[in-house]
Amino acid sequence: MIKLKKVGLTALAGSLAAVTANAGEMSVSGSANVTYVTYSGTSHAQSLGHDKDVKFSGSGELDNGFTFSLFTNLKDDMSVSSTATVINMGSLGSIGVGSGGGTNINGAYDEAIPTAYEENSDAGGQGAANYVGSVADGNGITYIFPAMEMMGATITGGLDYSFQGGSDSPNDGSGVATSHTWGNAYGLGLTVAYDALSIGAFVSERENKNRTALTTVEDEFSGSWNVKYNAGPVSLGYSEFYIGSGLNNTSEAIVTTSAKTVGSTSGIFDGDMFSIAFNVNDDLSVSYSEMTATHDPQTNVADTTNELAGVDEKHESLQAAYSMGAMSIKAYTTEITNPNFDEDAATITKNEIALGLSF
Repeated sequence: MIKLKKVGLTALAGSLAAVTANAGEMSVSGSANVTYVTYSGTSHAQSLGHDKDVKFSGSGELDNGFTFSLFTNLKDDMSVSSTATVINMGSLGSIGVGSGGGTNINGAYDEAIPTAYEENSDAGGQGAANYVGSVADGNGITYIFPAMEMMGATITGGLDYSFQGGSDSPNDGSGVATSHTWGNAYGLGLTVAYDALSIGAFVSERENKNRTALTTVEDEFSGSWNVKYNAGPVSLGYSEFYIGSGLNNTSEAIVTTSAKTVGSTSGIFDGDMFSIAFNVNDDLSVSYSEMTATHDPQTNVADTTNELAGVDEKHESLQAAYSMGAMSIKAYTTEITNPNFDEDAATITKNEIALGLSF
């Protein structure tokens, strides 16, 4: 019999209790968040926001000793934001299928630096590092390697594979629309941890089959590596990333004073990021981080200002988080220079304060 935990709605509890499973268990958790946001350098007005998230989780055991787990996250309108089903095969690792980033490897490598609250890309701009591997985390399967011990170090990692990169998983019995531009995609990540030090690397590739493109077409490639070190209450992180669109522009100029989109603008986006985070005590943590990405147009044609150089987009973020049991207060201020790799764009500063309540 399924045991339902933490459900405050009697009708819901009654309906779920009627469902049976062998050695299975289901629980419900969630959160409510209130945010206050202000901007400068953009037309966005200050605003108050509210959202609630509900998560249904289930788990159980098979006759051969394998275990399974599943979850579904619901948004404010009760639509699915992410979901996953994972089978854990013990020493053979685990296999998962999901949508909305419900199960993937790339999420551990795109912005792999410690922060007190959010990733730097949350404030806007392109946040190029967040794109790394994202095209292979839906409409496919994830295999997580079993942890391996070697000379005192622990090696972990996994493989993402998508039948059609960039297309999220469909509902049962339905299929995504056929893409004449993108084919299959994969991502491979490995992390070696030894005591307080960890080093990770990730690569991803997506087949580009767009035969109608006017420019040279190659497969899209992205990758990153990171190093993190924990020294008591202090955590340090550094990472570099690279994104090659596969669209090598050799016939036209790309001006430095126009917006660029990672994944569809030709050329190369690469950069680095670093952070330092400090746990003041068990409840309070603070962090400072920077992320800089450069767009290299990969063209021999000068733009209207006779420049061939790329454009840097820089994020600088100061963050803090304080928890009081089920309640938390988190905040950040992030400044973005040359947002969307546009030299003419005004510098943006986003400030956010969030009150969270979990159940």
